[in-house]
Amino acid sequence: MESGLEGQIAVVTGAASGIGAAIAAELAAQGARVAGLDLAEATGCALAIACDIADETALAAAFERIESELGRPTLAVHSAGITRDALLVKQTLDAWNAVLRVNLTGGFLLVRAMAPRLKAAGAGSIVLIGSINGTRGKVGQGAYAASKAGLVGLAKTAARELGRFNARVNVVAPGMVDTPMTRALAPEWRAKAADESVLGRIAAPEDVSRVVAFLLSPAARHVTGQLLNVDGGQLI
Repeated sequence: MESGLEGQIAVVTGAASGIGAAIAAELAAQGARVAGLDLAEATGCALAIACDIADETALAAAFERIESELGRPTLAVHSAGITRDALLVKQTLDAWNAVLRVNLTGGFLLVRAMAPRLKAAGAGSIVLIGSINGTRGKVGQGAYAASKAGLVGLAKTAARELGRFNARVNVVAPGMVDTPMTRALAPEWRAKAADESVLGRIAAPEDVSRVVAFLLSPAARHVTGQLLNVDGGQLI
């Protein structure tokens, strides 16, 4: 059974590891040609570009290369993200700005780069990777939570602006996911996240990537401006 992603050109930020790598692999498995953007090498992509996705000039150059080597992209996923955890009273401005720059400004620049291409194509889909912490907040994650909450407002605005061109924008908000970033956490924090989940476990990256692929596909053609939690019930 075809997924509807065959032959589509997809841009995935943060494609070198974790959720981003799983998304890139899932889209490629479903027939998309994936351009992976990351500071590290994104293996397994049709095109891997070393890129600071929050650098306007670097991102513009990356898109020029994508169009030259693969064609015009109509699918995009913003999965790049960092965290600099600290209590708000101890959060430095430099750390705050670093998180907002990658997580939120990077998402904005990706959406802005995609917008004229989706308009020209008369179709397309963007998914921004948020977090349940953008909804509930999290002690020590003020910058991260704010950046992920900002992506929701960005997506809803973009959905309104791009809907007339048959383009869709949604947010997928995972709970705790088993990635290199979360494996560095203390075991008790991982155990707490599993206990919070009504399914009693934390997610594998593939649990997120399959939902992202669905939202990018024609199967979700009437879904836009939505926030979809993929957290095993952790938020509730």
